Amino acid sequence: MSQNQFPSRLKNIKRRRRRKINSKNHKLKKGIYLLPNLLTTGGLFAGFYSIIAAINNDFFWSSLSILIAILLDGMDGAVARKTKTTSSFGIQYDSMCDLVTFAIAPSLLIYIWALSPFGRIGWLAAFVFSACGALRLARFNVMADSGKTNGDFRGLPVPAAAGLLASFVCLLENPTYKTYVPMESIAVIAYVLSFLMVSTIRYKKIDILNRRLKHPFRASISVILILFMSAAAPQFMAFIVMSVFCLSGPVMIIFKNRKESNSNEDLYKQNQEGEHEKSWN
Repeated sequence: MSQNQFPSRLKNIKRRRRRKINSKNHKLKKGIYLLPNLLTTGGLFAGFYSIIAAINNDFFWSSLSILIAILLDGMDGAVARKTKTTSSFGIQYDSMCDLVTFAIAPSLLIYIWALSPFGRIGWLAAFVFSACGALRLARFNVMADSGKTNGDFRGLPVPAAAGLLASFVCLLENPTYKTYVPMESIAVIAYVLSFLMVSTIRYKKIDILNRRLKHPFRASISVILILFMSAAAPQFMAFIVMSVFCLSGPVMIIFKNRKESNSNEDLYKQNQEGEHEKSWN
């Protein structure tokens, strides 16, 4: 074997190894990209099943399917961020699935469950909710394209609004609670949630996976208590959690306005005291 042939064969061997490594990495990357989209498809399936269950008057499973879809919706975003596989296709596909799962399915659920006897007021409440959900998702896509989705949510997220309606229906499927709540209240809740979705009220983004906890022991105890309460009364606990999150935005605005008014009053008092002291001097 000549000395010139040996380096050329060595280069060919290195090229083959690089091709094998690149092909393995490409297959692995395709598998990672597939995982968030599979979770999103699972959420779409839950939303579709919710529509089928509502048509068949199986309201408990219809509302429960929407709550399951919320968990899958949170998981697909977390997996995409952890594996660094976020893409414009994934954002668009997730929004289209959310339109069916968290806008159309809850609207149809509340209409068949409670609003159909109220005529125009009933179907208008269902339509306004689905329309505002579509507007909220479209605004989110525009903000995502411009890179403005890293901070807090602007307006109530559509899954949270759908979760409140679904948990409300799931709770009132218990005859004990249903006798004390008028069915007209579901229309009022739908209109209020529609306004919150298209509003500019800020909602805190909850990202437990990417946040370091200052007090992990206290957090673990809180999680255990929440799981215990969820196991004891899952329907009531789901409604409480969704209600607290939906009300958190307006409550934060009220506290912020009060704090600003108190600070302005303190500044006014300080200025008055300063002017009083100058007059005495």
